[in-house]
Amino acid sequence: MRKFVQVIIIAAVAAVAMAGWRWYAYVSNTDTPYDEVGITLNSHMPLPLRLWGCGKLRDTFENALPPYGCATDDGKQWL
Repeated sequence: MRKFVQVIIIAAVAAVAMAGWRWYAYVSNTDTPYDEVGITLNSHMPLPLRLWGCGKLRDTFENALPPYGCATDDGKQWL
């Protein structure tokens, strides 16, 4: 039973690390702010991380429409 718990914990840590790396790669990219996986990950982040990520995207793509999760209610302004 102890080995099973260790495997589950290691798998959970690995999944969180992979998702975190993928999210950071999205918010620091210079290609497009409209990557579907990145948008989904960013929209599920806690508010402080999401605001930081949206700020990085806004700095890189200031003339583009904000992606879902980084837009105000009208969909045209960055958070």
